[in-house]
Amino acid sequence: MKSAVETLNPTRVKLTVEVPFDELKPSLDAAYKSIASQVNIPGFRKGKVPPRIIDQRIGKGAVLEEAVNDALPKFYAQAVEESDVRPLGQPTVDVTDVPDPTAGGDLKFTAEVDVRPTIDLPELDGIVVTVDDIEVSDEDVDSRVESLRERFGTLTTVERAVGENDFVSIDITAAIDGEEIDAANNVSYQLGSGTMLEGMDDALAGLQAGETTTFVSKLAGGDRAGQDATITLTVQAVKERQLPDLDDDFAQLASEFDTLAELRDDLREKTAESKKFEQGLQARERLLDHLTESVEVAVPDGVVTEEVNRHLENEGRLEDDEHRAEVEEETRKGVRMQLLLDAIAEKVQVQVGQNDLLQYLVSSAQQYGMDPNEFIRMVDQSGQIPAMVGEVARRKALAAVLEKAVVNDASGNVVDLQALFAQDEEGDDGIQLISPDDAQAEAGVEEAAPAAAPSAADPTAITVSDIGGFEPAEDPKS
Repeated sequence: MKSAVETLNPTRVKLTVEVPFDELKPSLDAAYKSIASQVNIPGFRKGKVPPRIIDQRIGKGAVLEEAVNDALPKFYAQAVEESDVRPLGQPTVDVTDVPDPTAGGDLKFTAEVDVRPTIDLPELDGIVVTVDDIEVSDEDVDSRVESLRERFGTLTTVERAVGENDFVSIDITAAIDGEEIDAANNVSYQLGSGTMLEGMDDALAGLQAGETTTFVSKLAGGDRAGQDATITLTVQAVKERQLPDLDDDFAQLASEFDTLAELRDDLREKTAESKKFEQGLQARERLLDHLTESVEVAVPDGVVTEEVNRHLENEGRLEDDEHRAEVEEETRKGVRMQLLLDAIAEKVQVQVGQNDLLQYLVSSAQQYGMDPNEFIRMVDQSGQIPAMVGEVARRKALAAVLEKAVVNDASGNVVDLQALFAQDEEGDDGIQLISPDDAQAEAGVEEAAPAAAPSAADPTAITVSDIGGFEPAEDPKS
């Protein structure tokens, strides 16, 4: 077999392949055998029909077509390996010449496919990142105290109209074109929380127990999401939250401290710790911004188009051009980030051990509210394990660069992130990881190359070059 590669652009190549008849003949023999096992021809047992009879009854063209279809994936994979290209997604194949089964000749075809671009990475050690200063104000502490008070508040039924921040118990129905499509009774809702339907706060304001109102709102979920529905609300009860007094008794009720002053001091320390953690997250995001702004990454158009179409098809919005433009912009950004982090993962020789993968799978299961064992089974059955490995590799790649970065606050002080890295080593997600929400938002990049063997240095490790596809997981329940 002979193959040649032509670079069409930085992210797409064209393979030209010529296969001698002798190399195609095993597939031709297999095609005759397969057809012989399927046809019933008088005078011959199934599976024992000679090739010349198959040629007469079925036709040489049908046999050759089956042989070529069987052989193409193998010869394409061989051409990919010989040409040292790294395909993304599936190729567009054009068979240009088919041999005559009796006279011989070469099988010739071309295959165009998107490939990973070559990415020139800068020096990754010592990148300077600036983050905000940590300031814990009295207002920050007051906010935490108020949140704690609300947790220990009690709801009391009141005989008056619904007001701001009140809690209501309501019966709710939704109807479209006069047909009731959903209903629920005794639903608890806090005015101003914005956790239900748009326009609900305005509809409830001023009502008293026993009163009913209707309004029109777009449904937020279910099969009718996005459709306008007539919402009917009946107020069953109006309640207000009574907060405990801010005194030492409250401190003893809500914490292990004896005085309110001690509680406030503790909340101040916790706020500082929280802001320190946020500082680490900010360092990660600004490092990622620096990398994406300073490194040129060509994005394969075919990969973007395929992901956009998949996304819009799942939403049932293939004809929505305005939404398509929004999705395409986000998808292109996500694919670009993936390719960049993949290149970094290779440069720093990231390895993903079984414990790394298991920790990520368990964390993802919690995000979906699923049992970890059930989640892992579903992910495995849907073939998404390589995608999970790829996502962990990207997280570790970014963490490796962040660990060697110089992080300063706005005042010029060096920010020590080692405590957060230590947390991650103990099993906390820490600042090393891109959040699961980010993972879901990123677009998929599927690499078609076959996986290699695990690294000999660590029998439980998987190197980045071993990963067949870096596509982030979809919701396994969908």
